[in-house]
Amino acid sequence: MTIRNHCIRIILLLAAALILLAGAGCQNGDSASPEPNPGITDAPGGETAEIGQSAPMDPKLSDPAPAPEPERPEPIIQTATFAAIGDILIHSSIYKDAKTDSGYDFVPMFAKVRSYIESADLALANQETMIGGAEIGLSDYPTFNSPYEVGDALKEIGIDVVSLANNHTLDRGEKAIVNALAHWNKLGMPYVGAYLSEEDRNTPRIVTKNGISFAFLAYTYGTNGIPVPKGKPYLVELIDPEKVKRDIERVRELADVVVVSAHFGQEYADLPNDAQKQFAREAVEAGADMVIGHHPHVLQPMEWIETDDGRKSFVIYSLGNFIAGQEGERKRTGGILSLEIVKTTMGEESKIELRNPAFVPTWISMKNWRNYSVVPLWEAPKDQLAQPEAYYETIRNHMSRWMPELKFPQ
Repeated sequence: MTIRNHCIRIILLLAAALILLAGAGCQNGDSASPEPNPGITDAPGGETAEIGQSAPMDPKLSDPAPAPEPERPEPIIQTATFAAIGDILIHSSIYKDAKTDSGYDFVPMFAKVRSYIESADLALANQETMIGGAEIGLSDYPTFNSPYEVGDALKEIGIDVVSLANNHTLDRGEKAIVNALAHWNKLGMPYVGAYLSEEDRNTPRIVTKNGISFAFLAYTYGTNGIPVPKGKPYLVELIDPEKVKRDIERVRELADVVVVSAHFGQEYADLPNDAQKQFAREAVEAGADMVIGHHPHVLQPMEWIETDDGRKSFVIYSLGNFIAGQEGERKRTGGILSLEIVKTTMGEESKIELRNPAFVPTWISMKNWRNYSVVPLWEAPKDQLAQPEAYYETIRNHMSRWMPELKFPQ
């Protein structure tokens, strides 16, 4: 046998021996696979996971991740301050006191209180007498007509809107109204409650301050028995509950805040009557945010009215006389109302909130029907008001009786 053949034989024998050994191992029942680790379990994808822990799921089989919530916009907050004053009732003693060589000047009469009005972003006055001008003859009670310069003075001291619907609107007829409205238009002063035409009446009075829009309306209980000229109901707005409701609903869609001036109530009564309360409630339910009352010539309290839909509106039943030629403590007492209006906007929705009601009581100072000056009540001369401090406390208690949080800045 050659060496080559001998080597081949040895290789074959070794291979046969290895085959026999492998077969014997299988016959003994031993696994050829390595013994599994008791602390390890197979995981999908060939990975391993500790026993007692869930194996990671196949991303193809898992639920999709939730979409991130959209970012909520930051609220936009805008604020404006609103002020209102009561009756501007120009008796002859007042316009005679204001007479100058060239006309009339009423501005000095308001020097002591104008800062309270000017500091507001928006201010309303009840112009009780028509400013028909001296050209048709000035006149006193019971049929008033006042100088144009009354309007100039109100503009000068910071009044932005005037209410003209009252029981004296028709005192001197259509001519006085036409003259007055022409002058208000000349001054660029929005007016409500008396109009030149149906078109004028149907034009919403909306004033915007600091991004907050205010719509104004005004109504009176009557005109002292003077009939409204036939076919011209626009010359003065009379209280008609259904019409008031429609008007409020109409401007409610156009403005953030609706302000309704109401000439109502009983003269010289300290508290509102049922008719006033009913009007205020109905106006608020229709959408009014504020009801500003006039006519009693004395102060009546204020209150909040809450609606079923969660709105909270403000009512003052009478602001009293701001300036007038009437005698008696109560008739010489008025005031300056102020409120903060806050508009919060989130996306396309906005909310209005009225905050921080405040009231500055005022006194009509005069002597012998001259030297008229409206002053803060605490500055009333002692020869006109014997105990101004005590009287001031009486007014504080009266005006805050239904609104204990009412502030009285000095």
